[in-house]
Amino acid sequence: MLPSLVLALLPMTASPQDSTEEQTPAIDERVDTSWSIETASGPLDYQASAGRLVLREESGKARASIFHVYYRTSDEPDPERPITFCFNGGPGSSSVWLHLGAFGPRRIDMGEDGFDLEPPYALSDNAHTLLDVTDLVFIDPVTTGYSRAAKDVDDSKFHGQREDVESVAEFIRLFLTREQRWNSPIYLSGESYGTTRAAALAEHLENRHGIYPSGLVLVSSILDFQTARFDEGNDLPFALFLPTYTATAWFHGKLPPATQGLELKAVVQRAREFAGSEYLLALFQGDMLTDERRAAVTDELQALTGLSPEYLDATNLRVRIDRFCKELRRSEGITVGRLDSRYTANDRDSASDGYEFDPSYAAIQGPYTMSLNGYLRGELGYESDLPYEILTGRVQPWNYENVQNEYLNVAEDLRKAMARNKALRVYVANGYYDLATPFFATEYTFDHLGLPAGERGRIAMGYFEAGHMMYVKRSELELLHNDLQAFYAAR
Repeated sequence: MLPSLVLALLPMTASPQDSTEEQTPAIDERVDTSWSIETASGPLDYQASAGRLVLREESGKARASIFHVYYRTSDEPDPERPITFCFNGGPGSSSVWLHLGAFGPRRIDMGEDGFDLEPPYALSDNAHTLLDVTDLVFIDPVTTGYSRAAKDVDDSKFHGQREDVESVAEFIRLFLTREQRWNSPIYLSGESYGTTRAAALAEHLENRHGIYPSGLVLVSSILDFQTARFDEGNDLPFALFLPTYTATAWFHGKLPPATQGLELKAVVQRAREFAGSEYLLALFQGDMLTDERRAAVTDELQALTGLSPEYLDATNLRVRIDRFCKELRRSEGITVGRLDSRYTANDRDSASDGYEFDPSYAAIQGPYTMSLNGYLRGELGYESDLPYEILTGRVQPWNYENVQNEYLNVAEDLRKAMARNKALRVYVANGYYDLATPFFATEYTFDHLGLPAGERGRIAMGYFEAGHMMYVKRSELELLHNDLQAFYAAR
């Protein structure tokens, strides 16, 4: 990676404390640098800007400062070149994962499969950066990254489903104005809860600001929270998680020989078909399920999960995610990951009902945190003594007041946005080994979006042999990039 011309515009003064003065600067601040990298399609020159943009009331009073990193290939905006606003989820996550894992020009290489975990960690040029097709803005919502509420402003005013959408939308509106990008094709890209934000944000931008996105890129999507909440009386997740249980058991070699011998896509399809028919009916019947049907369902569940008939019977045919992660390899004292079920770890208590920690999050937390902190100060020249909040609990409790006594479901927001804006297209990336936002639950949500038959071609699905952050695996990052190249080219 070759740097050139480091120019600090409005440099900030670092403070050893997380003081209100540093939390929100009185003016916008930005550090610009220029770079050149090698990509799969050849050399790429670009500019990077790291800084904080102050959101204000119309009176001029500061509300918050939003930290972001802006990558572009030219100082003169090209009206034909897209600009993509990227964010992760949580709630409480910074944009580090998409930034240094998938789309940014620099990434953390954790080996071919994403399993190389030992420090020191190093960044390398991202040969599959999305910067070759779109300019990129990585946004950290308030209280994540270096973003903070202003002095005398209660940060809880930003910590809620609607509040979060409104503040991110205001950042986008102001950014487009300052950077003169209103005429550019606009895309939103979110991961995990960031997909929840993206769907609601698309509708809000259109309805409130008249900003019509050209596309959404949803990585590991969750729009309807009923599909992922193992609550009493909600049987839906048990069926929707089953194909991912199957993929996980297949990866770990725990299925019976007849199903273990199938290819991944074939065994997953068998799980899809069973989950959407006999299994769903059995869950629906509840206590009215006959002994004969219960035995048949148990046999197929064993074939598709590798769990014993006795255990499946003890769970009343309903295996929660935490129990599955613990039970699959319990006899070996091994738990499997939630974000990516390819990862494993050892807990202190092998008899417990759930895992001590998620081994797949532990695998990426250190590398991404340490690399991001070094990258911002060392390469991008942005200096701050604030803690960069990677994935913080400081946003809790998250306000869901607008959906009290119901499950949050922003799929309807997405439908409204697509109905109003006929140019809006959606790409969804799914990991076969993602137990946080399972692919079958995503399929169910999009199958119930309510779009007319002629409009369903505006949604494209991609599938990857990795987990929630499928891009940690080199081959899947390349496949994701290829999918998105085609997605952007089709506009």
